[in-house]
Amino acid sequence: MRSRDPVALTQALLGGDRRALPRLLSVVEAGGDGAREVGRRVYARGTGAFTVGITGPPGAGKSTLTNQLIGALRQRGVEVAVLAVDPSSPYTGGALLGDRVRMVDHAGDPGVYVRSMATRGHLGGLALAVPEVVRVLDAAGFGRILIETVGVGQSEVEIAGAADTTVVVLTPGAGDAVQANKAGLLEVADVFVINKADHPQVSELERDLAFMMELTSWPDGWRPPVVRSIAVTGTGTIDVLEAISRHEEHLASSGVLDQRRAGRALGELRRVLIARLEQRADAMLDQPGHAGLRDAVVGRQIDPWSAAEAILGQLD
Repeated sequence: MRSRDPVALTQALLGGDRRALPRLLSVVEAGGDGAREVGRRVYARGTGAFTVGITGPPGAGKSTLTNQLIGALRQRGVEVAVLAVDPSSPYTGGALLGDRVRMVDHAGDPGVYVRSMATRGHLGGLALAVPEVVRVLDAAGFGRILIETVGVGQSEVEIAGAADTTVVVLTPGAGDAVQANKAGLLEVADVFVINKADHPQVSELERDLAFMMELTSWPDGWRPPVVRSIAVTGTGTIDVLEAISRHEEHLASSGVLDQRRAGRALGELRRVLIARLEQRADAMLDQPGHAGLRDAVVGRQIDPWSAAEAILGQLD
């Protein structure tokens, strides 16, 4: 598939040709008209693949755990796509995109697709890019989509919001429970994984998590389980997978899965609308007719709120 035409690529993918997938995802990551065309064509064509977000502090072993989960899912006959998100450097614009190094065990498996993705260049940033890429992977027919992030922060919380189940990976002896609490991950976590569980301070981290969870309410009736894991050896991988499966069953039986997906759809609509309005606002400010208002704000002759009302009044 050497075509770069989003229409041709989308038609090929929906026809079962996965060779179109890498180029199609590149179109989506680039944003702009091509990404919007792809989004329109695949929006209703997914099968509802279950998505799992995997996040936590850098160095917690997320990529290694993801690699083990891929193997366990493949043993069950499930086709797996992995979206490894690497936010771009604010200085160079580059990104490492190195997560595939830890997943080379599955490089020759046609039932596994791993995509590293940087955030640069996409209208609306990460929060818009990830759902669009996930929909393309869903339309390609993957039964499980794993979304892995590089660290703990606001963007990671947003990515977790794009998943049906969010797994937070922590390690003993690093103050990770406090760090996760500060980042807001305790509120979005559905499963906690204590990786490197052969560390002598593993019980201390479990106590910290238990204490913090006692101070948190669980409105949908699900209290996140805490699972021990040693990802480098595969120990605990099946336990993690079973915890995810139990949460999936809970979401389906309680109706929360439909609620979450509906909330994500409306949230994405709002983010797209805001991004488009920001584009229009920038274009309006650049118009020659608003030079006087710009100068008045700079010269403190009029406040920004009044100037904005004057510009919006023209739209009305």
